[in-house]
Amino acid sequence: MSGKKILYFDKVFDALKQLLEEHKPEGFELWYWDELGPQERQDKLASADYLLVATKELDASLLSQAAKARLVQKTGIGVDNIDLSAASRLRLPVCNTPGGNANGVAELTILLTLALYRKLPLVNQATKSGQWLMWEVRPYSFEMAGKTHGLIGFGTIGKATAKRSKAFGTQIIYYDKYRASQQDEQQLGATWLPLEEVLRRADIVSLHIPLLPETRGLIGLKELRLMKPTAVLINVSRGGIVREDDLYHALKDGIIAGAGIDVWESEPIRPDNPLLTLENVIATPHLGAGTRDTLHNVLHMAFQNIKRVEEGSPPQFVVNQIESARLIP
Repeated sequence: MSGKKILYFDKVFDALKQLLEEHKPEGFELWYWDELGPQERQDKLASADYLLVATKELDASLLSQAAKARLVQKTGIGVDNIDLSAASRLRLPVCNTPGGNANGVAELTILLTLALYRKLPLVNQATKSGQWLMWEVRPYSFEMAGKTHGLIGFGTIGKATAKRSKAFGTQIIYYDKYRASQQDEQQLGATWLPLEEVLRRADIVSLHIPLLPETRGLIGLKELRLMKPTAVLINVSRGGIVREDDLYHALKDGIIAGAGIDVWESEPIRPDNPLLTLENVIATPHLGAGTRDTLHNVLHMAFQNIKRVEEGSPPQFVVNQIESARLIP
């Protein structure tokens, strides 16, 4: 496998490069798109053996120029930034790293919920500015214990979130296109319900589904009106699943109580996004999986998958039904 080249597409900095180099298998060379000039990008893209990506868009034009690439490897679970149809036409398998980021995303879901419930951004800023809101926020603060947590999407991340939420004393209900096994439901104390019923019953609604044509715009004003006025919405999946204009009006008009938003329709978020003006919104920059622990997990999985392909084994965790690495003459 000597001399095999991996082209990494996302922004890099010293600490991340150190992790990438630590996990890179022996005998491979890493190229960094972010550090290349226009001509170098064209040359490296044409000669790279493997493509490694987190969030950068890999469209049909870019994929078609990767003439020697055998595999597209995603570090993470969502692949909406990769043109799967184009990859399939080119016989390029696209793989992800399921489960590698579950803990980080699940923990952020709980963090956002607790921060909304306890008015953490407000009291933090007030305390630092000399205000002492010891009593003022109590009538408007809540505990997770005794609340109903409705999860939309019950895959690896959804289940990891349910496990943590249940430890805080919540009742777990969920909606997923594919119902979980009876064993999983029993272990987590989870009850499957139709989407509309989850929205009606839940005090906490969190999203854990991929962005697909059928999920784009899934949560709009109609769905938000089904929720309790005391409910909070946590989106740690993809921005396009929630209609942001509708969410703004629902939050401004008191249709729901608050939202924790980690993912956005446009990333980086536009500075004039009206959701950023609301006190009942906690905004984060798509860092659900943004921990060093998750980086270790997903980079290990990604590089091991590339290594196994180079050693002659089929790729793992293929998402576009191309089960063999592309053969290059």
